[in-house]
Amino acid sequence: MIFDQGDKKRAKEARRARGRVRVAEEAGDAGRAGEAERAGDAGGAEGAFGLEEMGSDELPLSFLTARQREVLQLRHQGLSQQDVADRLGTTRSNISILEKRAHQNILRAERTVQQWMMIRAPIHLFVKGGTDVFDLPRMIFAAADEKGIRLPVTSMDILVQLRRNAPRLFHKRALERDARIYVNKSGAVLVEEAQ
Repeated sequence: MIFDQGDKKRAKEARRARGRVRVAEEAGDAGRAGEAERAGDAGGAEGAFGLEEMGSDELPLSFLTARQREVLQLRHQGLSQQDVADRLGTTRSNISILEKRAHQNILRAERTVQQWMMIRAPIHLFVKGGTDVFDLPRMIFAAADEKGIRLPVTSMDILVQLRRNAPRLFHKRALERDARIYVNKSGAVLVEEAQ
């Protein structure tokens, strides 16, 4: 069978259209699937879960769609965006969008877990800007003692976690701005700028 350039181009366009439809379908939006097929839209994960329409028993198991997981797995294996696009029958632009939204969803999930850990932390401190960084472990241990909690960490462990978790809040030896510090029973330290 002989194919001319027009046949190849039409076949490639059909593969791309199928990919756009799959992305929109995975996003849970049949209307967008039809639009993607007609207009060449790349689809997306925003609003992919329709949480406002779902009951709590129907929440998804992941913040990532199956397509996003597939793209991330292939990218993690070292494939370029173009290689992934060719393998999945879509465009590099579509893969770029899927990957970007997957990373946004991952960051959102990480921040949610961090906030939940802060809510559950038994030790909460409000610390004023200008406080010497070497005073913070003493303050944390004092707050733990008040709650009857023995932290399995050293002052140095606390300092390392503070610097790692909030490097922008510190300037030399001082806390630059007001902050809230949360510590759980295992000694994990979380920090956020006070608002």
